[in-house]
Amino acid sequence: MSSAAGSGHGIAAADGEPFSLAQNRDVQEEATMKWNIVTDSSCDRFPAVMQSGLAQLSSVPFVIRVGDRDFVDDDALDTVEMLDAMERCEQASHTSCPAPHDWLERFEQAEQSIAITISSRLSGSMISAELAREMALERWPEKRIAVLDSRSTGPELVLCVKKICALIGAGADFDTVVAEADAFLRDTHVAFALSSFGNLVKNGRMSRAVGTIARRLGMWGVGVGSDDGTIDVRGKVRGAARAVALLLEDMAAHGYRGGQVVISQCHNLPLAEKLQSRIRELWQGADVAIVPTRGLCSYYAERGGLIVSY
Repeated sequence: MSSAAGSGHGIAAADGEPFSLAQNRDVQEEATMKWNIVTDSSCDRFPAVMQSGLAQLSSVPFVIRVGDRDFVDDDALDTVEMLDAMERCEQASHTSCPAPHDWLERFEQAEQSIAITISSRLSGSMISAELAREMALERWPEKRIAVLDSRSTGPELVLCVKKICALIGAGADFDTVVAEADAFLRDTHVAFALSSFGNLVKNGRMSRAVGTIARRLGMWGVGVGSDDGTIDVRGKVRGAARAVALLLEDMAAHGYRGGQVVISQCHNLPLAEKLQSRIRELWQGADVAIVPTRGLCSYYAERGGLIVSY
């Protein structure tokens, strides 16, 4: 974790409504420091401008390499086109994390910046962000920049950004925001359900024969993010209904009793809505938002997959 940054626009909530930084108008009017919340594109939410404005959300893209094509994970990416290319390509696809200069450009824009990266166990994105922090502080030692390891991906970063916005809106100082955001990431969880095993087969982690049988039988892989930021596959089940049931069991086992949930869906809105409905049935007061996966999480989840954070 690192320190110093920000600027004055904002971000849209997972359900399409703006994250409110206007909870305390006096704090907004008196604030002299500006904030920038920077994520890599593992965060399943595009930057968007909101009218009130203590914080700006920005994003640095991964690049997904499919055969001889590079798909840049920005707001112009067509994930359907990328997934089609992945499914046609016989070779394993690969990803490249944002370069340090991508992060540095964002850190230049604000007095206080908080960067959140995909799990450092899955990518070098955090290393790039930390290098950029060092370069920024050499040039502008007065800046405050922190780099947080989400130990996760996708919807868990969405939840963390919402938490940071709430803290800023309440007038918390930089050190408090960083400490509480880091603690928040340690208390949230991520689970996933995958209906395609193409990446596993092409990367040699599953035989082609087993992958073919699993697809024909309608098998789903269900797993969770571990405490150290790796991915643990808990098992394979037959059918989407059983996959949803296992996701709900995981939430209960981790002590979920209501509160915020974000479901990232890779072109499978009906199943995401079914999971959303079941969560609301089981836990009164559950606040469940659904977002589409961006490029990186589409690469991991593949077509039809879900990633859930709470």
